[in-house]
Amino acid sequence: MSLIRKELLEILACPVDKAPLKELENEKKLLCTACGRKYPVKEGIPVMLVDEAELPEGKEGKKGS
Repeated sequence: MSLIRKELLEILACPVDKAPLKELENEKKLLCTACGRKYPVKEGIPVMLVDEAELPEGKEGKKGS
């Protein structure tokens, strides 16, 4: 089962680097394929705010960059 509709996923991009996203169903998040940020999906709605994203390990404290 998908977190969001395929059509929506195809047009979404990371707000930081404009890279495509992929679903992480087991975490209910969308993963940026370039920078590794994870954006939460709440009640089927992706939260594409940089301040809400989880940074990949080793990049703590660098939100929005």
